Amino acid sequence: MAGPARGGYAENFARLVATGADVDGEARLADALLPRGARVLDAGAGMGRVAAALRERGHEVVAVEPDPALVEQARRTYPGLEVLEADVLALSPDDVGTFDLVVCVGNVLVFLAEGTERQVLARLRSLLRPGGRILAGFHLRGAPAAARHYPPEELVADAEAAGLRVDLRVGSYELHPANDEYAVWLLSAAD
Repeated sequence: MAGPARGGYAENFARLVATGADVDGEARLADALLPRGARVLDAGAGMGRVAAALRERGHEVVAVEPDPALVEQARRTYPGLEVLEADVLALSPDDVGTFDLVVCVGNVLVFLAEGTERQVLARLRSLLRPGGRILAGFHLRGAPAAARHYPPEELVADAEAAGLRVDLRVGSYELHPANDEYAVWLLSAAD
């Protein structure tokens, strides 16, 4: 699943967290989509900020991150947060169970190794409980330098090929109208 390096990501969010900046937008939206005590997978958890925020809101969270440096930073920044060092493609329902929501935010999809998008989306779909959904978001423009461009029509085609449907597309985690800068997607199983 891993693609290009995420230069500066960890340092940037560590600074934001240390200064008390609001870094919970994704977690607030995810929480609003869920019943109390839901089971959530944070795929590409990075330093763990979304997983930690959802855990604080009472959800059972499994955080998965392939980058060992980010796993270590997550454990330092959020003591007690369990973060699995693993690639999403290595996960199976037999190993981690199934989830009410898979969170794949913060540009995770534009950092995938090119050509793995459909595999990753299909794997995430396989980890959903009946009625489960995937919340994803990424920059369409202005992404970090190492990110690749992932046009909305490609995401839709990849999601459909992976057995998913688009239930919602908006322009922010605060549900602003869809735009050409950032995209937030809510996906669910097509069947």
